[in-house]
Formats: sequence, structure tokens, C-alpha cells
Amino acid sequence: MYQEKDILKDEITEGKPFYIKWILPLAILVLVIFADQYLKYWVKHNMVMHTEKTIAGKWFLFHFTENNGMAFGIEFWGKYGKLFLTLFRVGVAFFGFWYLYNSIKKHMKIGFLICVSLILAGAIGNIIDCVFYGVWYKPLNDYQGGYLLGRVVDMLYFPIVETHYPSWFPHIKLGSFEISAGDPFTFFSPVFNIADTAISAGVIAIIVFQKRYFVKGSLSILEDDTTSNELKGEDTSSDNLAASKNE
Repeated sequence: MYQEKDILKDEITEGKPFYIKWILPLAILVLVIFADQYLKYWVKHNMVMHTEKTIAGKWFLFHFTENNGMAFGIEFWGKYGKLFLTLFRVGVAFFGFWYLYNSIKKHMKIGFLICVSLILAGAIGNIIDCVFYGVWYKPLNDYQGGYLLGRVVDMLYFPIVETHYPSWFPHIKLGSFEISAGDPFTFFSPVFNIADTAISAGVIAIIVFQKRYFVKGSLSILEDDTTSNELKGEDTSSDNLAASKNE
């Protein structure tokens, strides 16, 4: 028979004092945000924009760059678009706190709580950049900035494979994006930060382990079992009443 504990619940957290359930998610939030902000602080104070520092051979570098907070440096609506994007992210972060709080109250599986904490920590790490870096690092910035107008600092760069597109590769042009045969090709070319890594890890883990975290149709099954038990209880009461009348 289906049991209620199978609904995204974890026996490890269920029944524990409320503060115990928060220890691991809060620890992840603090550690990820601290590591992300510390590395960004170090880069801002020890590197010049668009310079590189070798960490491990030629495949792991610190490449200092900044963006306005959207993937691939996409921008829209200028200053007002930046303000909208930052405020939207702040709203998403508040929703993330609410979702994590409710997930812990519902005794969600510990793996799922870790994923949510990683995503939330990564979001907060980049929000701090957007909200405060335009003021905190004003003497070091090469942009005007201001509150809610800071740029996200990126530095992790893994050019594992560096080669060129083969001679048979077709010419492709999409707007300002253009590649053709003989052009240099780098894998992995995006530059990112610890916050981005935490978000990606959390999302990927939820997708990979979704069958472990989510039980399809579990709520309806539980409701059916509850209804069935209630009907059985009513039938038992009716039988007992009939028996007492016969006596």
C-alpha cells in the first residue's frame, strides 16, 4: 500500500527539531555565497579587466570579465532593462526563500533541499553583484554604476580544447554571430563564476534525479487510500450498529 512518507519526504529530516532541518540548507547558502563573493573580491582587487591568470596548465584559467547579468552578455532596454532585470531577480530570490522554507516544512528529501539551496545561493551571489557592485567597487569599475546597476563578475574559464573549424564547415551568420571554416574553436568557451556553477549544479541534479525526488501521481494515490480507509471505517461502523441491533 502507498505510504505518505514516499511523497517527496525524507525520514532523515522528518520528526527532527525544526532548526535541525535548516542546518544543511543554510550551511550550503552561506558557504556558496561566501566562496562566490570572496573570489569576486579577489579578482576585482588583483586583476585587470580582460586579463588572465593561469591556475592549472592551459585548461583552467581566471579570465576577468563582467556582464550585465544575462546569459552571453545579452542586454535590452538599456539602463531601465538592467533595473528591471535586477528587481526581477530580487523577486525570484524572495520566492526561492519561501519555496525552500515550505520544502523543509514538508520534509522534502534531503537531496532536493540541497539542490534548491544551491540554486538559491547562486541566485543571491549574482544578485549581490547587480545590486551593490556599482557602489562598493566604484573606484575599480570602468562603468558608471550605482545601486541596482552593478555588473556580474565572471572569472572561471576552462579552454579544454582549442582548435579550428574544419575546412568543410559551412559559413553560418546569425545577426552579429558569424563562423566559418578555419575560424578558431574553443571548448569550453563561456566564462562564469561560482554562483553560476551552483545554479547549474542544482538544476542538473534535479533533472537527473527527478524520479527520486518526485513521485508521479503520488498525491492522488494518497487521496484514494485516505478515501478508501474512510469508507472502510464507515462500513465497519454500520456492521457494528447492525450487530448490536440483532443482539
